[in-house]
Amino acid sequence: METIESVLKKGKDSLDKAIQHLVDELGKIRAGKATPAMLSGLMVDYYGTPTDITKVANVSAPDSRTLSLQPWEKSMLAPIERAIFEANLGLTPMNDGEFVRINIPPLTKERRVQLAKQTKTLGEDAKVSLRSVRQKMMDFVKKEVKDGYPEDAGKKRESEIDAQIKGYYSKIDSLLEVKEKEIMTV
Repeated sequence: METIESVLKKGKDSLDKAIQHLVDELGKIRAGKATPAMLSGLMVDYYGTPTDITKVANVSAPDSRTLSLQPWEKSMLAPIERAIFEANLGLTPMNDGEFVRINIPPLTKERRVQLAKQTKTLGEDAKVSLRSVRQKMMDFVKKEVKDGYPEDAGKKRESEIDAQIKGYYSKIDSLLEVKEKEIMTV
């Protein structure tokens, strides 16, 4: 049987996962400089099996405008190039027989504004997740009060949940603010 404490702990875990997901998604948005995170989640055809790019190649950023991918096997050069083209990232890979290099073009003003809007959308999605978790936690507390849990203790739990959610909202806002500043800095 679930207790209020176990439900609140599960809720906190879900809230933490929502924040971590937002951090991961924000890391994928390029802000004009090359980072290996830009390619995270990119799948490459490895002998018929979709495989994460980091499992078939060493991904590094030798400077702020270049990504370098060194495949573990030379036969993977073409599939890596194909995966980058098909991912529609706006990046052009160049194969020199040893490495796949990607030059990161500077962002235009329009693209910066578009990326800033994209970060806001990701932030709103994270807030929707928080609201969903909050609703589940509040519903459980209300059900427990209805089933005999002291009403004043239930109100206290509800205010604790609200305070916790507000803290997570401010985390999201600060993450978005930092990312937007990073994107808009030329």
